[in-house]
Amino acid sequence: MTISVSHLSKHFQVHQKEPGVIGSLKSLVLRKYETVKAVSDISFKINEGELIGFIGPNGAGKTTTLKCLSGLLYPTNGKISVLGFNPYDRKIEFLKKIALVMGQKNQLWWDLPPIDTFLLNKEIYGIENEKYNIVFEELTKLLDAKDILKVPVKKLSLGQRMKMELMASIIHSPKVLFLDEPTIGLDVLMQKKLREFLKEYNIRFKATIILTSHYMADVEQLCKRVIIINFGKIIFDGQLSNLIEQYAPYKKLSVIFREYVDPKKLDKLGNISNFQYPKLIINVPNKKINSTASSILKNFPVEDITIEDPQIEDIIEKVYTQEDKRKK
Repeated sequence: MTISVSHLSKHFQVHQKEPGVIGSLKSLVLRKYETVKAVSDISFKINEGELIGFIGPNGAGKTTTLKCLSGLLYPTNGKISVLGFNPYDRKIEFLKKIALVMGQKNQLWWDLPPIDTFLLNKEIYGIENEKYNIVFEELTKLLDAKDILKVPVKKLSLGQRMKMELMASIIHSPKVLFLDEPTIGLDVLMQKKLREFLKEYNIRFKATIILTSHYMADVEQLCKRVIIINFGKIIFDGQLSNLIEQYAPYKKLSVIFREYVDPKKLDKLGNISNFQYPKLIINVPNKKINSTASSILKNFPVEDITIEDPQIEDIIEKVYTQEDKRKK
């Protein structure tokens, strides 16, 4: 088992201050604190080589969990094991086997080219020359980064900098990679390239990867398993396919008619979500999608028909909504 988390909790004491000068003076005499439960009694296990989507709304506890797993935060309660280590001991052997990449945090030197940071990290991690050269060449090829290695960081675009941040973080070939919003702010093309790189890195190095992202395309294209966290608690842990089946047991049928059709004749076929002639959108149970499509083609004047899977964003939103209602 690469990662084991048992009943992990992390609470913070947050100072509450009233506004204005009077509020500042009061806080000098009597400070009020509120306990924020960023993570509350979560447990999960991750095997070697898994690429997990760790998703949730802002403030759900994703980043706090990753910081606990990487040893940056000491948990309030619970036990964590990553590669057999207690992360918060911050042992050198442990740190050499992991990497934490945060989309809004930089480690590259602004005025220097990225290759200087790579060489610095080589010395920090004690990487042998031969191994460094092999990994360096491989990552350069995978990221298509040969032309920007010697360009000062301040001259690089956001997408190019993110490439170099990733490369700097994994130059020591970590076995576990924690990625916190690695594609944030990037354009669609660069997001696609980074997703392809992460998939290839996962396969080639058999690395275990936990990915947080608000871009559902990242999760959908990279992760077979997802862990959804909300209000500091895990509300789903399983295969992405099972999540879709559980929260969206239907497909969307989009039909373009050649002639006007009375929508009442279509009521029995499924749940009509929108009908503005000539276009009809109807939600149909997965098990009936083929027979329903055939029936429409046979009995109505159809110009075009399309079967679409529900958007993953809509499914995740439905999960959050149901959890919010349950909390209330």
